[in-house]
Amino acid sequence: MKQSSKDILKRHGWRIDRAIHNFCYFYFHKQYVAGASLLTKSTVLLLSWFKPIKVIPNAVFNRYHSKILSTGDVTKILSLNEDIDLGVDKNKRVLPFKYATKIFIRNPKLIATMDCPCALNQKESERCRPLRKCIAIGQDFAPIWLEHCKEKYNAIQITQEEALDIIRESRKTGHVTNAFLKVATGGITGIICNCCPKCCVEIEATKLSRKIDPNISQYAPSGYSVKHDPDLCTLCGKCEKICPFEAIKVNEKSFSYDINACMGCELCVEQCPAGALTLYNDPNKLLPLDIELLKTELNKE
Repeated sequence: MKQSSKDILKRHGWRIDRAIHNFCYFYFHKQYVAGASLLTKSTVLLLSWFKPIKVIPNAVFNRYHSKILSTGDVTKILSLNEDIDLGVDKNKRVLPFKYATKIFIRNPKLIATMDCPCALNQKESERCRPLRKCIAIGQDFAPIWLEHCKEKYNAIQITQEEALDIIRESRKTGHVTNAFLKVATGGITGIICNCCPKCCVEIEATKLSRKIDPNISQYAPSGYSVKHDPDLCTLCGKCEKICPFEAIKVNEKSFSYDINACMGCELCVEQCPAGALTLYNDPNKLLPLDIELLKTELNKE
């Protein structure tokens, strides 16, 4: 048995079911994601008329989550020089989830990347690029990919700067940066995904499940909102085109912004050629996954 497999068993202790789930989630990642997509579509499209079926997406989303990240926040994570252990987000001010609430990374300079399973499940001609854009940070995740996913998903070890390059290139084409947390993987930070709005199962699942319950979401907002400067805005519409959450509408005469729909991903800010949009820490939203900020804020709990 490979060392990463032993570590999975050790992490979950007597919960052998979660250990098996953990292993299958990574080793059969493409099939796992395809199954999740099929289950969501079947549940929503075929059974949405039956109201009690609401419990299914809610039960799934209680175990599989993500936190939207700004460029600044993910840069801090990928620049760590020492272990980070901010413990459990007891009051769910950052991670508003039932189980996945641990902000914890061991050996942050150990980083792996592999092909995105969501993209692999698309037709080859329709796969978004870059294909290799999922990132595992630290001792609890990178070894699993490097030992089990080299051939299946082209997993390789990379440096922190190479990981940041993947983030930068992905964001240029509208990919949303997420920190993924899953009950079966221990509910801890360490997986960074760059999600394409066109093929990401998480984004698709949330949109479909909202046909059953408009308040349901598989991802938590970053904690930021966007400020618009009308004096600088040229109404070019690039922000509307790049926004994956349909929070911005632009026409020849006006700019409108839905602060509640906005997840604070920062893509619109980066795409604005006039510098008319800025990101700010919104006190009415969750705390951002800003490592430096949380060292102070979580100690107040």
